Amino acid sequence: MQVENEWEGWDGETIVKLTDGSVWRQEEYHYEYRYAYRPTVVIQSGRMFIEGMSRGILVSRLD
Repeated sequence: MQVENEWEGWDGETIVKLTDGSVWRQEEYHYEYRYAYRPTVVIQSGRMFIEGMSRGILVSRLD
């Protein structure tokens, strides 16, 4: 899976749309900026790991 378009990092309330059509909301506060275009995403044990970011963030599915 990948982020649908541009990625600009976590801002504390980030909504992430993925290429499989799913939508996810950041559920814990973490701020980290990094620009990337369509980075790879892995979701494991309720955490989203995005290529190039320092750690996985707790998320919940919105759709």
